[in-house]
Amino acid sequence: MKYIVDSNRMKQIDIYTMDVIGIPSLVLMERAALEVVSVMKQVIKKEDRILAVCGPGNNGADGVAAARILFMQGFEVAILLTFDREKCSREMQTQLEIASKLGIKIDNSINIGEYNIIVDAIFGIGLSKPVTGGFAEIIDEINGGKHIVFSVDIPSGISADNGKVLKTAIKADYTVTFGYMKQGLLMYPGVSYAGKVTVSDIGFPDIALRQVGPAAFYYTEEDLCRLPYRKSDGHKGTFGKVLVIAGSEGMAGAAYLSAKAAYRTGAGMVKILTAAKNRNVIQTLLPEALFAPYDYDEDDEENEIISNGNRRGESVSISVGNLIKALDWADVSVIGPGLGISDKSRDLLTFVLDVVKNKRKPLVIDADAINILAGMLDRESLSVKDRLEKIESLLPENSVLTPHPIELSRILNVPASEITDNIIDIANQYFYNSKLIYVLKNARTIVMGPGGKYINISGNNGMATAGSGDVLTGIIAALTAQGLDAYEAACLAVYMHGLAGELAAQKSSVYSVMAGDIADAIGEILHDKQNTILETR
Repeated sequence: MKYIVDSNRMKQIDIYTMDVIGIPSLVLMERAALEVVSVMKQVIKKEDRILAVCGPGNNGADGVAAARILFMQGFEVAILLTFDREKCSREMQTQLEIASKLGIKIDNSINIGEYNIIVDAIFGIGLSKPVTGGFAEIIDEINGGKHIVFSVDIPSGISADNGKVLKTAIKADYTVTFGYMKQGLLMYPGVSYAGKVTVSDIGFPDIALRQVGPAAFYYTEEDLCRLPYRKSDGHKGTFGKVLVIAGSEGMAGAAYLSAKAAYRTGAGMVKILTAAKNRNVIQTLLPEALFAPYDYDEDDEENEIISNGNRRGESVSISVGNLIKALDWADVSVIGPGLGISDKSRDLLTFVLDVVKNKRKPLVIDADAINILAGMLDRESLSVKDRLEKIESLLPENSVLTPHPIELSRILNVPASEITDNIIDIANQYFYNSKLIYVLKNARTIVMGPGGKYINISGNNGMATAGSGDVLTGIIAALTAQGLDAYEAACLAVYMHGLAGELAAQKSSVYSVMAGDIADAIGEILHDKQNTILETR
């Protein structure tokens, strides 16, 4: 697990380190500069011409210190100041005085085009206003040239809080960020401007982060050790039973993908509860799965049937017997993929919610089940807060909801564009103290719940394909059925889902990935990483 901070938390960590622990700012600055130089020297050559473009604050001072170290190691270096020299921080003034005494060229008007290596130290993580005027002109000139660009802490012009471009921003090839990953370096579009990111330890003590608290966290391959332990003497019942309630008539694919992903992730048994007419398709595609219909089945006349007239006067039949048996049998249930939003689907979801809430069993709610829930909310005039509280009242506390932006817009009753443009703010504003677990699917999927905020770093745009979300629900359910806490299961599932998508794309291309490829790749990533899993337990 790696921690993520925003600008405010990083500032507090900085202050705590200096004022409480007593590590001087210039000591931290020297270590930061050494880390920047260390990354640069993996790329640059002695014949390169290096220009440090520096702003007036401590980010600029880091850049000057890095330029000085490179100069003392024999590189040709100059420093371009983007401000009047009298208007700068105390640390910056100190660094400039040292650089001047060493004879480094320092000026406000240096031809950027004469240098092939740029150190971007104009703005740090504290930037919150749009970049304008001379600063914007310099950034645009750097972006328009043929330079290799190293950004100090964050590309100038990118918000450290949400990754937004503050009117214009440096497009870096490399970014060296200090202490902890910044939220804006993970979120789009910021991640596209940062290039290859290195997180460098410059001496912030762990106690500073504990005092302040992280903004979020992310997983790396080492976290695959969180996978549920498999007992050597276990059997199919030991490793969890997953129920997949999915697929209206003619929509068997969603049920198949969720169930297959659950099996690939280690579930011992999977039962698919779907439309009776999907039987042949499901049993052909996935004979390993148990099958039961949620509607009237001519082959099983003993099932109790409830028939209600819907508002169009049509008959709605649901097999209560099959539902109760399946829900009693399962350790965790999935509902929603390919289910449709018919009256039958609404009745089915309502019945399942009543049974599961009383039994307090984990529930993963996806796709059409989310749309049906949102439709229930629309019957009343509710604020966003009231809508979320209403959902909480309907579901067990350990329920997992997996909305994509359009589904989330229906839940919140806000435009989908507002969600995609402000997903971090939406997550912070509405889901931080949620008793439920929300998997907010996007280019960067965010998991919110009792365990905090998880930002996923795995995956690619090839996963933006029909059925990919169905695979994710199956992974979440399987990990939960095997004993993981539902929040941890959701976070780990999202990470594994992304790794599987990466492997699927490597085998073909991001253009060619299908959801079935992602499901098939789950087993392969677990096979490839099994030594890592075992070694880190």
